[in-house]
Amino acid sequence: MKYMWEGRFKETIEGDVIKFTSSLDIDKKLALYDIYGSIGHAKMLVKCKIISSKDGDAILSGLKKIKKEIEEGKFKFKPSDEDIHTAIERRLIEIAGNSGERLHTARSRNDQIVLDERLYLKDVITQIITLTSDFQRVLVAKAEKNISVIMSAYTHLQQSQPVLLSHYLLSFVDMFERDKSRVKEAYKRIDILPSGVCACCGSSLPIDRDFLAKTLGFSEVSRNSLDTVASRDFLIESIFVCVMLMLNLSRLSEDFILWSTHEFGFVELPERYCTGSSIMPQKKNPDILELIRGKSATAIGQLTGLMALMKGLPLSYNRDMQEDKYLAFGVFEDTVMSLDILSKLVSGMVFKKTAMIENISQFTLATDMAEYLVKKGVPFRQAHKICGAAVQYCLEKDKKFSDLTMKEWKDFSPKITDDIKTLLTFDNSVKGKKSYGGTAPELVRKEINKWKTTLK
Repeated sequence: MKYMWEGRFKETIEGDVIKFTSSLDIDKKLALYDIYGSIGHAKMLVKCKIISSKDGDAILSGLKKIKKEIEEGKFKFKPSDEDIHTAIERRLIEIAGNSGERLHTARSRNDQIVLDERLYLKDVITQIITLTSDFQRVLVAKAEKNISVIMSAYTHLQQSQPVLLSHYLLSFVDMFERDKSRVKEAYKRIDILPSGVCACCGSSLPIDRDFLAKTLGFSEVSRNSLDTVASRDFLIESIFVCVMLMLNLSRLSEDFILWSTHEFGFVELPERYCTGSSIMPQKKNPDILELIRGKSATAIGQLTGLMALMKGLPLSYNRDMQEDKYLAFGVFEDTVMSLDILSKLVSGMVFKKTAMIENISQFTLATDMAEYLVKKGVPFRQAHKICGAAVQYCLEKDKKFSDLTMKEWKDFSPKITDDIKTLLTFDNSVKGKKSYGGTAPELVRKEINKWKTTLK
């Protein structure tokens, strides 16, 4: 039999139909998961006495041989192999004969593909969690090494207030911790066995789904057969959490792209993680960072595509769902690669401390000046106006705060005294931000120590 389903057909199936409906090119990524699931399924069939131990042994032996062929690149696919399931079953029958024909008992490709996807996701999600923690540790190490470096924070891409570089780096550690939390939550909804629901309504054979769940390492068993084969929310959610992670990687990459420019000059990127120009000999381009930014855009499109794919499908299974893998696998692969390579790039990155501090405008101390007046009893709105006038005066006179005489300071407010000169410094500014979550060095050191313990 050329196709597992051709018994119902009188006409010869056209070759272009098989070519059009084949998903083997993308399914190959699931080959080992399909074998792993089939091994568990065969053990369950034997345990339930649905097939004999002799047939079970022949199936298991055949599957192990196929696994070795795939791992060694010796497995030969045929044009009639519609997908990875049929390819493996076809080869199993070649090896095990009649015993191999018994493997598909009490299952359908509808629940088989969901099993393969969930097994794949359990692996890749675990890898993403590990890589995220690794990257967090890199950022924490950089924060600890650069604890004394002050730079300007930015709002609207304009200088705002002095901040510790370490505080900036730890902000992304917090973001990635939330990302990791979402990924872990998604894993809980992946870790549910779909096998045994067959095409859509279950089986009349005495299967043991709990045994199969334990054998394959799943925490739960799906509860509704229609929902099991019809839904891809577990896949959409997994892509979503990766998209969120990629968005944060993209934002960090964007900052480092800007900081590596001549105009900023805040960081030196490691040459081994940059590329050059085919025409401009001087160029050292941040292509890794730019591609992470670009891949995050692709991931958004793939998430949108999968949601569009699912939005109008009637229950239960529809062949449209075959397209889910084309949309999904790229997101997971890009997330893994991006985390891995960005971690290496940041490890080799050097922050230019002098450039960062010399770049800060004294006007970033305006809010400190306002709070200085508030402490002397001036209502904040009045203090804001006074400081705004001081900034405008300096701009008109081409002066900095440090250039102003006490007479000029007094003209803005009689509340200003000689201590203004010593208080309005970048160092004092960051030291003063002692509210919980602020950039005061003592708080940042506590956060670094907390993260070192958490990520150990």
